[in-house]
Order: sequence, then structure tokens, then C-alpha cells
Amino acid sequence: MPETTSTGTRRGPIVVSRHGRPQLDRTAGPRLGWRDYKDWWNSYEESPLRDDQIAPDNLKNLVADATLVFASARIRAQETAARAAPHMDAIHDPVFNEAPLPPPRIVGVKYLPKTWNVLARAAWLSGHSLDGESVSEARVRAALAAQKLHAASEEQKVYLAAHGWFNRMLRPEIKKLGWKCVYDGGDSYWSHRIYEYRDK
Repeated sequence: MPETTSTGTRRGPIVVSRHGRPQLDRTAGPRLGWRDYKDWWNSYEESPLRDDQIAPDNLKNLVADATLVFASARIRAQETAARAAPHMDAIHDPVFNEAPLPPPRIVGVKYLPKTWNVLARAAWLSGHSLDGESVSEARVRAALAAQKLHAASEEQKVYLAAHGWFNRMLRPEIKKLGWKCVYDGGDSYWSHRIYEYRDK
């Protein structure tokens, strides 16, 4: 049931999920140098879901009555929204895209993509961005994304299919707007969180 604000306007709830398992496997080889990993990440960003990925029933049932559906501009998020909420055409918006993973320039080593993911996230959080979005710029984007969800939630149940790390960045920003996470399903594929409005 949507929460009623002090002005009598009903908002939400908002459901935010991570995408399903992509076709490109970060645990698979071969081992890559940092430049090759950068290319791998670019390919991952364009990767669809695996054909065997089916939205879990608990998520499908939860968002079956959503009246507005968002997805990031990435295919894996768009296909997640389509499989979890087939009753609605999602609005695709790059404001919900994943935070980038720029690899540190470590010469002479080769790692699996999953290892580069960890190294790249740590480097990015420390200020390394190569030629892409910085962590401070991504935080600004997360605040804009939270504002978009908040504005869209008036008299509506909203569902967003997005990404693991960016969904984490969204949490404190949406909290600032008066929302409370009432269910936290974690950050695995197809996981979701539910936010309810508490008014400020």
C-alpha cells in the first residue's frame, strides 16, 4: 500500500532490482592484461542476459502491479525489466547505468575478469577513472537517479531494473529523500530491495 505524505499525496513503493546473469561470464578466461580487460568491460556493457535467465516468481509477483517501469540503458537491465515486468514497456534511461570499472594500469600481469573487477572497483573508489566517469560524478548521477524515482513515485508503484554497484550508490541518496528500505535482498543477480516513503 503506498505511503501517504503529510500533504495527502501517496507515493510508491519503489522496487529496485539487479539484472539477471549476463551472457558474458566474468569468471571465465582467458586471463587478460589491463588494456584487454578494458575492452572486455566494454563488451560486458553490451552483453544481453543468458538465454536461460528467468525472473524469479517473487520478483515477478512483486512488480506485477507496477505502473511505471524503468531500466538502465544497458541491454542486460532492459531484458531484466522485460522478463520481470512483461506487462509494461520500460523507460530506458542512462542515469541508472552501472558505475564504471576502469582498470588500474598494472603492467606485466594478467588476471581473470572477476579479479580485474575487484581491482578496478577499488581503484575507481580511490579516484582512478581513466577517461570515464569519476566516483564523484557517479555520486551526483546517483542523486539525480534518486530524484527521478522520487518524482515518478507520486501515486505510482515504480520498478527499476539496474545494476549491483549503482543500486548500492542509490541507497543513501533515496534515503535522503525520505525513503526507507523495508526489504533488502542483497546484490546477487535478480535480487531486489523495496523502499517505502516515510516523508521528511
